[in-house]
Amino acid sequence: MAADAEHPRLILHNFLSLDLCRELGFIHKSCCTVGYRPNVFSTTLSHLIATNSAHLILPFISIRESLKEKAEEFFGCEYQLFIEFTGLISWSKGASIGWHSDDNRPYLKQRDFAAVCYLNSHGEDFNGGLFCFQDGEPTTVVPVSGDVIMYTADSRNIHSVDEIIDGERLTLTLWFSRDSSHDEDGKLISLLSQILFNSSIDEPISHLPLPAPNNMYWFSPDQGSLYQSGFDIRWARAHVLGYTFYSFDDQLLDSSHNLSEGLMSPLRLATEDELFYKEFLNSLHALQVLQFCFWKAFELRETEVGRAISNVVPLSQSLQEKSSGRKLTMGDHQLAEMVFHCISNHDDSKPAFGWADLHAAVVAWGDYTCKLRKELLIRFPYWRTYHSIFFVPLVDLEKEA
Repeated sequence: MAADAEHPRLILHNFLSLDLCRELGFIHKSCCTVGYRPNVFSTTLSHLIATNSAHLILPFISIRESLKEKAEEFFGCEYQLFIEFTGLISWSKGASIGWHSDDNRPYLKQRDFAAVCYLNSHGEDFNGGLFCFQDGEPTTVVPVSGDVIMYTADSRNIHSVDEIIDGERLTLTLWFSRDSSHDEDGKLISLLSQILFNSSIDEPISHLPLPAPNNMYWFSPDQGSLYQSGFDIRWARAHVLGYTFYSFDDQLLDSSHNLSEGLMSPLRLATEDELFYKEFLNSLHALQVLQFCFWKAFELRETEVGRAISNVVPLSQSLQEKSSGRKLTMGDHQLAEMVFHCISNHDDSKPAFGWADLHAAVVAWGDYTCKLRKELLIRFPYWRTYHSIFFVPLVDLEKEA
């Protein structure tokens, strides 16, 4: 409810389930690129489509619809709003933002309302990062996983975000507009049309991700020259989970060859002394499976496929020489661990999953993505017809088909 009519804002507790928060976290940590300000990382729906991960927009659909309905009801503008932007945004150590309103830049004047969904919790997953309003009540919002805050994107709700002291703060952020020319759905459907127009539900379509240009994944703390300092986000996300990328591309043996190109080519996952059997199409493919395993580790451990595995070999020096393998180290180890450190792990910085779980994750991730891909192909004709992305139960769609 609104605490102050002069400063319209709404807080929804437990709006998102814990598992949905984790699913969105999986999507962000396996797909994100550098964000719009220092120490911020983002994943937009258009980026998911462009990297052949369009199926990953499906978990967002019911959330977008529900939040738009809540905004229209609470702010008294039923059937007037369009979703202008949807994105996953994370803030790492050092990120902050001073007092501002979301429409204080001329090119953002179309924004009328904002919704911020918290995907993890202050004090458990990160320190700092409190959301503060300059006037009105409540003055401070403590992020709690599953909670949502909505407010008018104008001078009535000038706000700031405290600096992140430790950990990584994850959010799903939406902006709404009364201006139909800024409707995000039309742009997304246009992008989807380019990919899915000639697709058939009965024809297998690759669900393997294709990375964006390498510079979109390079994080530099001082925004300096590319590859001079910092790290590749894909490599860093794998590194903090205890894994690294290993390439067997003969061209990479040439020391003059740019190692970043190896992240776009087939590679394998390794620890300090063991090499996983599976060859992944590229670093984004490997990272999605790895983050999926982190999300689903407990469930995967209960499956038959995850109980026994012999497809791991020692990463001995002789194997490296025989196979012409090369470890892809793409940045500063300490900086990566500082930026992506999760305080909920405390002293145990590595997650509780191993090779058997990862073996199960390869299969489960494939099932998960193929299922979403099929749902996307079923729903897409309706979105294209009505120029809007909306949720319709699959049972109803299959009956019509």
